[in-house]
Amino acid sequence: MLFFRSEERVREWCAAHGYPIRPLVTMDQLWTLATTWYSTRLQENSRRPQPDEMRAIFAGLGLGGDFWDPQSDTFGYP
Repeated sequence: MLFFRSEERVREWCAAHGYPIRPLVTMDQLWTLATTWYSTRLQENSRRPQPDEMRAIFAGLGLGGDFWDPQSDTFGYP
């Protein structure tokens, strides 16, 4: 995971290193994802979210497409 100040910097870095631009996540989205995903980790019956729960978490954060589908094997790239 790489952190950048702006989407413009992401585009510059990807162009300079020959990488396609991947889906971007803001710090707010990342924080909410982490706190949601791990909210029950200290509970004895904690478990990893199931694919439908993962999709709901991602959708709630505005993260959509094949990249965010836990059962996709394309990750949204050609």
